[in-house]
Amino acid sequence: MSSPAPQDFENLDPKTHIIIKGARVHNLKNVDVAIPRNKLVVVTGLSGSGKSSLAFDTLFAEGQRMYVESLNSYARQFLGRMEKPAVDYIRGVAPAIAIEQKVNTKNPRSTVGTTTEIYDYLKLLFARIGKTISPVSGQEVKKDSVSTIVDWIVSHDQKKVLILAPLLHNVERSLLEECQLLIQKGYTRLKIESEILDLEELVEDEKTLKSLSKKRNDIAILIDRLIANADEETIFRLGDSVQTAYFEGDGVCWVEIQDQKRKCFSNKFELDGMAFEEPSLNLFSFNNPYGACRNCEGYGKVLGLDPDLVIPDHDLSVYEGAIAPWRSERMSEWLHPLLRNGIHFDFPIHRPYKDLTEKEKQLLWKGNKYFAGLTQFFDHLEKETYKIQYRVLLSRYRGKTNCPACQGSRLRGDAGYVKVQGASIIDMVLWPISKVKDFFDELTLNETDTAVAKRILIEIKNRLDYMNRVGLGYLTLNRLTSTLSGGEFQRIKLATSLGSALVGSMYILDEPSIGLHPRDTERLISVLEMLKSMGNTVIVVEHEEDIMRAADQIIDIGPEAGRHGGQLSFQGNLAEALLDTTTDSHTLRFLQGKDTIQVPSFRRKALAHIEIKGANENNLKNIDVKIPLGIMTAVTGVSGSGKSTLIRKILYPALLRNLQLGTEETGRFRELGGSINKIASIEMVDQQPIGKSSRSNPITYIKAYDAIRALFSELPLAKTRGYKPAHFSFNVEGGRCETCQGEGEITIEMQFMADIKLTCESCNGQRFKQEILDIKFQDKHIADILDMTVEESIPYFQEKAPKIAEKIDPLFQVGLGYIKLGQSSNSLSGGEAQRVKLASFLGKGNGNKGKTLFIFDEPTTGLHFHDIKKLLKAMHDLVEQGDTVIIIEHNMEVVKCADHIIDLGPEGGENGGHLSFEGTPEAMCALKDNNPTAHYLKQKM
Repeated sequence: MSSPAPQDFENLDPKTHIIIKGARVHNLKNVDVAIPRNKLVVVTGLSGSGKSSLAFDTLFAEGQRMYVESLNSYARQFLGRMEKPAVDYIRGVAPAIAIEQKVNTKNPRSTVGTTTEIYDYLKLLFARIGKTISPVSGQEVKKDSVSTIVDWIVSHDQKKVLILAPLLHNVERSLLEECQLLIQKGYTRLKIESEILDLEELVEDEKTLKSLSKKRNDIAILIDRLIANADEETIFRLGDSVQTAYFEGDGVCWVEIQDQKRKCFSNKFELDGMAFEEPSLNLFSFNNPYGACRNCEGYGKVLGLDPDLVIPDHDLSVYEGAIAPWRSERMSEWLHPLLRNGIHFDFPIHRPYKDLTEKEKQLLWKGNKYFAGLTQFFDHLEKETYKIQYRVLLSRYRGKTNCPACQGSRLRGDAGYVKVQGASIIDMVLWPISKVKDFFDELTLNETDTAVAKRILIEIKNRLDYMNRVGLGYLTLNRLTSTLSGGEFQRIKLATSLGSALVGSMYILDEPSIGLHPRDTERLISVLEMLKSMGNTVIVVEHEEDIMRAADQIIDIGPEAGRHGGQLSFQGNLAEALLDTTTDSHTLRFLQGKDTIQVPSFRRKALAHIEIKGANENNLKNIDVKIPLGIMTAVTGVSGSGKSTLIRKILYPALLRNLQLGTEETGRFRELGGSINKIASIEMVDQQPIGKSSRSNPITYIKAYDAIRALFSELPLAKTRGYKPAHFSFNVEGGRCETCQGEGEITIEMQFMADIKLTCESCNGQRFKQEILDIKFQDKHIADILDMTVEESIPYFQEKAPKIAEKIDPLFQVGLGYIKLGQSSNSLSGGEAQRVKLASFLGKGNGNKGKTLFIFDEPTTGLHFHDIKKLLKAMHDLVEQGDTVIIIEHNMEVVKCADHIIDLGPEGGENGGHLSFEGTPEAMCALKDNNPTAHYLKQKM
């Protein structure tokens, strides 16, 4: 084993190193390590070797505890009960920021824009320099200030000026009464057309008053007349007169300059007969009732008619039955008038729906004098909903759809009238981030707007640049945070941290490369380097080879997982790692090329195919894709190219519906064909937690806990006391500790801070009452069993309970020998949860063997090279028994082992969604380097 460079901890300066002495958290075995500050440090090792225990449970936990020490007395009262990490001492800890993979928000109002704070700055920008453009004339809506009008008048030097106010029409007063009131106010003249009339004379002239009554809208009060001049006295007089005109004219002032037409000014925000809202922060906030769309209340989605359910097959014509609700004999009476009369208004009833013009499609919904459209049809159904058959019929065509009023932008419509260089804030939230970045890079403003927006633009550009650098340029600012993967969410938090420009902090990241194509990993490394260059210590728990090679220092924990790990296998830079021949580190063996994942000696041939035709959900460009059956297929492409959309949003729900196993919403596609009858079941093995509560654990998920509880209930002492299997469950009353209700820990709510979890003092974290712990099988009680690792439990049960050992064995086969049987599912990473699901399928004895389609979503998440070997073996076992495996993956070690590759691209977001390649890995390697996947695959082949 290679020793860490700094051995003499006593002489190390905490200002230059973070010193950890005697770390014993979880499986760590008295680890001593000195981490250099202001460097990029990668902590690596096998899954379960103790990386997270060192980085998060020791280093970050101590940083958090030190932070609580600095708080008020309320927070500190719990400090005595907060467990200090099991370590001799830690010195040199900087303020710690942990950026993990978990998407910890389900708030339907939380978006990428709000999470990154970009949207907050956009609101500020549009409120400050946004120009309101009238949708009628396209002219800018302006409010004329008194100073603007005065400046305009003064520019006409030495010319005669009349300042007028329109005479307001008051139905309660006659023109005579109006004139008398004006005289009382001190006014002496009116102006109508080119004539100026004296008010005193007018009051006594009934004939003129009568004739003027018909022209009241053209009458103006003469407020002032003077010669335009730039001297101080004239400017003051003009300002006073304009102000008076605004008062008398209810916000309207008319100015006549000698030899020019009358010009109208207004202090109202109006144009083209429309009143507009003045730009303000609240106008652009969808979390505020003032700015939120009235129809969807700022959620962007409504429960309404889904056009894709009403017209599911766009290849059919109206005559062929494109309109689904009008296919039945009863409802076809709505269709017949259209078929009979289509010739009268030149409607092509035999043309496929996809080929109709936008106007013709709208006609189907609106109808005309010859036929009632779909809108009228569904209105009729709404009126008949007291009949159950109509309620059922309506429910078939309803779904969560984009709000028709705001098109999913969440804002009230008139917020879109406010623009900066021709683009509204609604445009920007619907564009991909890469396009928004290009817009701001090319933005040119006048001198005034530049001065006002300078600081705001710096913040917006920086954050957009960081988002692009971490490989998230394909996301839109309107994307819900809850729909992001763990890797995407972590990189958003990383970009937000960069935007806040903290210095002297300690960033601890949990596999930030998850979900990234190798091309985007290079950008991520540059971001980590930038975070370091700002004066921060960046500690990354990572398996990605490129990030290890870019690190200033590598810390390898191992040599194996679980109880065989927890030691410092190596610490040093890349050059030292490549030369070290004394260590038994799996990481170093892979870096040195001594251990590799071999390319398969042959590629399997597909038995049949499933075909998806016309996939056009999200950014997919109406593509046709063949999915081979009976082999292993890798679906690849850069981040945001459409992989998850194709497999998770189209293939998976479409097959579920075909098998009548689910009603999950399906993405848009034209047809599902091919040998779909060869699929009897479909399993999605993703990174979602295996249980929603902290009570869920691996042996419950693989159905082994039932057998263990039954075993304990059959023991002599348990029978004597009358204990049933339920007494050995921590989910129900009986044998569990009621103080913590079987949780093993108590949660303390900390108001504005994260909640603190403390070990239950009644059961000392064992979850059960003492009398239950008296029941022992082979010298271990039920709490001891739950505390055993998978690796320890198999030989323990092998002899006297072989069926239980058999149920647990699949967990060991997928590389999870280090996890504890009773470990809370909340503590499992996405990759670990995924492998627990795989183990449950391996252990099921599947009745549909050979007819099951398995979908794996980035199964290498959290896996070391050494563990990827085990995972690939488990997947190959599934294929060997005749099943089909589809893997959404970026890891080239897995891609090169696939029998078939489907590559989407060529880029992410708007520039993705095309089928770039399909075929064997060898055929992909023959492509030119302009295919990003081919470029990196060649390096691994």
